[in-house]
Amino acid sequence: MTGTRYRWASLGCGVIGHQLAEAMEKLGGSLYAVGNRTKSKAEAFAEKYGISKVYDRPEDIFSDENVDIVYISTPHNTHINYLLPALSSGKHVLCEKSITLNSDELAKAVACAKEHGVVLAEAMTIYHMPIYRKLNELIRSGSLGELKVIQMNFGSYKEYDMKNRFFNRNLAGGAMLDIGVYALSFVRWFLSSQPDQVLSQVKYAPTGVDEQVGILLKNKEEEMATILLSLHAKQPKRGTISFDKGYVELFEYPRGEKAIITWTEDGRKEEIAAGSTLDALSYEVMDMEAAVSGERNDMHLDYTIDVMDLMTQIRREWGMRYPEEEHE
Repeated sequence: MTGTRYRWASLGCGVIGHQLAEAMEKLGGSLYAVGNRTKSKAEAFAEKYGISKVYDRPEDIFSDENVDIVYISTPHNTHINYLLPALSSGKHVLCEKSITLNSDELAKAVACAKEHGVVLAEAMTIYHMPIYRKLNELIRSGSLGELKVIQMNFGSYKEYDMKNRFFNRNLAGGAMLDIGVYALSFVRWFLSSQPDQVLSQVKYAPTGVDEQVGILLKNKEEEMATILLSLHAKQPKRGTISFDKGYVELFEYPRGEKAIITWTEDGRKEEIAAGSTLDALSYEVMDMEAAVSGERNDMHLDYTIDVMDLMTQIRREWGMRYPEEEHE
């Protein structure tokens, strides 16, 4: 891995912000600047990672002509408020998931990025980890046969505190936007096309956000997927992709570095390994810089749009809205 070629600014200095700064160090570089709603936190963050510039207000990032790429890791209901001014200022943006609250907000951001000729991408680990790319190459070779069904479970156990962000409606809490975005991105990565048939069920938390979700998907190729999400019941981190000639189990999703293939004919098991879970943010940084330079585009904004369309459709069918959506 080589040093970064662009000046990055981090908007937000939470867990992901720290992982980004560490990834920059692994790559032989460092963040150029940091902004945060609480300036003292940004100053402590800058001191820890040797970052030279701290903004008085996070919005000042956008007017700094030295900034090339902004990484947004604030709560996802605030993303659109930062995305539009960043993109309008000619900054390339890599934004934490979920990239926006809904597909209407994302459409505005995509249009803004196109208008100003900059790269917009969601920091979806799945699209950048080597193991997923290696599996796609194997699938395209045809050795596994036709894709039939994907099973995806994601269960976290969060304390039943209705004030924390996971259950707080005012912070866009709920299973769909917090963990469902990973599960749907996993499914979309392997499906041949966007699902056009969608069924779902939901169990609400006392605050009115989705605590538990079941989703059944099918596309025009009649490939199917099932997803089960929970914020208050742990589930194994495992995705299963089933073909007529075998099935693939991917572990420690959504990052992951190995998968097991079980072949239908003789039950033989084969391990596939690629990349390192510890380098997840480094892969995202390198792919983003390649997209900004025009070398290649592995950011998969098309998949981001598909996933956001599904999440928005499902929530609208439930009738579940966040305060920012009440005017719709």
